[in-house]
Amino acid sequence: MKMSWQAIGLCGLLALASPVQAEVQGLEIIAPASPGGGWDQTARAMQAALQEAGLASGVQVSNIPGAGGTIGLAQFVTSKQGQGNALLVGGLVMVGAILSNQSPVSLDNVTPLARLTGEYELLVVPTDSPLKSMADVVAQLKADPGSVSWGGGSAGGTDHILAGLIAKAAGVDPTKVNYIAHSGGGEALADVLGGHVSLGVSGYQEFAPQIAAGKLRGLAISSDERLPGIDVPTLKEQGLDVSLVNWRGVMAPAELAEADQKALADLVDQMVKSDAWKKTLETNGWLDMYQPAGEFQAFLAEDRAKVEATLKEIGLVE
Repeated sequence: MKMSWQAIGLCGLLALASPVQAEVQGLEIIAPASPGGGWDQTARAMQAALQEAGLASGVQVSNIPGAGGTIGLAQFVTSKQGQGNALLVGGLVMVGAILSNQSPVSLDNVTPLARLTGEYELLVVPTDSPLKSMADVVAQLKADPGSVSWGGGSAGGTDHILAGLIAKAAGVDPTKVNYIAHSGGGEALADVLGGHVSLGVSGYQEFAPQIAAGKLRGLAISSDERLPGIDVPTLKEQGLDVSLVNWRGVMAPAELAEADQKALADLVDQMVKSDAWKKTLETNGWLDMYQPAGEFQAFLAEDRAKVEATLKEIGLVE
């Protein structure tokens, strides 16, 4: 049977229009925090999306908690260099922790691959808390800053930065903030629910189930405007000129072969464009803040400068 030149050309065009992404096997995604927090959620969301989209199989997630992600970062740097089958989740918290912990390793020791998502910060209290609004928090802060304990993630991370920015906006010395650091979202949540801290600070999704269950009440959210479907006032609505979004991204090891770096970058690019990932963003209420490697690297340089300035203001970096 002979095919016409037109038919052959059509087949060629169809082949070009439908590229087949080779499935990656044996990929390890490291979440440098305890289970239950935002990095862990991101790593497991990536695992599910990659496998559901048929982009990878046998994807494993490993948790290495401690020191705002810098312990996991250090292990990643020393054990995964040059390996094309490993990824590290990180974000704004890690940028701050590297500075405040004076970490011997930094994001200069990895290959920035992509910025993925953003999430606004939520301030919560137990439903029976006497703190009913940010006005109550500010009044107590002004009377005695140390009497308000803030439970959140690692020292120098997004949650700590937000607490410092709120104190500054309220006219209170940010260095007086009584911030209680935790190594993961699960630990912070337990302290908030147990009444061991005055209020909790974290990404919206980490507290959402407990709000839905009636165990926690949202005091404020760090967005510029109210978010659809979230009945929590913004900080700005309550007279505090503060907004903050916590971004998360993914890194590859340093000293990768060019082919391995391209393969991982293409893998992440295919993932963020997949229906499985888009569904994940919608389900978790995450903002799509995707930036490919080149843009992400430039963003990191700018973000580090901003975070360093803020940490100096709240007394965590000299």
